[in-house]
Amino acid sequence: MIGDPFKQAVPVLELIENAGFEAYFVGGSVRDHILGREISDVDIATSALPEELKEIFPKTNDVGIEHGTILVHYYGGHYEITTFRSEENYSDFRRPDKVSFIRSLKEDLQRRDFTMNAMAMDKDGNIIDPFAGKEAIKNKQIATVGNPDERFGEDALRMLRAVRFQSQLSFSIEKSTLESLAAQCHLLENIAVERKTVEFEKLLMGTGRREAVQLLSESGMIRFLPGLKEHADAVKRFSSQLTENFELIESWVLLVFELGLKDNEVEDFLRQWKLPVSKIKRINRVHSLLLNRLEKDWDMERVYKAGLEDAICAEIVYSSLQKISCSTDKIKGLHDRLPIKHRKELNVTGNDVMSWMDKPPGPWLRLILEEIERSVITGAVPNEKEKIKKWLSAFNQKSGKN
Repeated sequence: MIGDPFKQAVPVLELIENAGFEAYFVGGSVRDHILGREISDVDIATSALPEELKEIFPKTNDVGIEHGTILVHYYGGHYEITTFRSEENYSDFRRPDKVSFIRSLKEDLQRRDFTMNAMAMDKDGNIIDPFAGKEAIKNKQIATVGNPDERFGEDALRMLRAVRFQSQLSFSIEKSTLESLAAQCHLLENIAVERKTVEFEKLLMGTGRREAVQLLSESGMIRFLPGLKEHADAVKRFSSQLTENFELIESWVLLVFELGLKDNEVEDFLRQWKLPVSKIKRINRVHSLLLNRLEKDWDMERVYKAGLEDAICAEIVYSSLQKISCSTDKIKGLHDRLPIKHRKELNVTGNDVMSWMDKPPGPWLRLILEEIERSVITGAVPNEKEKIKKWLSAFNQKSGKN
């Protein structure tokens, strides 16, 4: 029995078949259907050429027509449909130099990466499996379609995809495929950093992340990932500390920590991965909180400055490093007791302070506002304007300011 995403797309297959062509569900959705995993969208392959598909469906977009792919809009759904094709020569070790449209499903499946991804399913749920993909899934094994050296030579990114699938599915990698990873990993030099980053981050979120990162190190693939060439030992430590409760930010923070990076080195390393600036800033911030946490415990002021989310991130990494169970109750308790959660909640403004002190703006104002903020957080003064005014007057007298 096929699930809802397939059922919704069955009319698309039927329209193509009624026009005299073959059409099948292919790729990861078929694999995940067999595995019983959730399926968000489906890919369709057909013997119909792009021009023939456009005659069948009135509304389409050319999303990759040079490779035979068009986006079909049908009754509120959007489906990527690709013409059966063969590929020749991969001079950049990523994309074929020549794509030829064909009418054979088996030849189309033959060009795919792994046997578990080289299956098709018809509208009735029957599986077409010329390369024993179901057997590979049953054995929880990742194996290339045909010669692994050839498959990785065609598209070197497939090596990272193999390890990513190992992490996500907790499968093992078949012997000859595994040997080819080590022999061909130098080809990763030809792959764009952005592509490597996508696969690496997916790998870090898989249930088998520890084993996958270890394999990156053992196979030598780690030498061709940004900033990691000379850090095999650090990567091994990193893999041993990864736990399943880690989110992506925590994984990056742990990696940065195990690499022993300092200050601007952190940003330089993360920029090599071409991460978004906002993500780099957050990783840097949580890493700094982790270093502080290694020196002292949380208090209300530190939780306030960190923010609840980042404080919890730092604590999760800290617990892994210390090999203790992670409890964030203390942090949440401190955060709950804070009189204010953000500076904008402070019931006093810079204009108030300048008026009270009868002084023009200057660097002094920021320092005074920070002192007020700190005193409100620690409970030295309530977050009430008149009480803050009275407290500030006493503070200035005590410190000799006017």
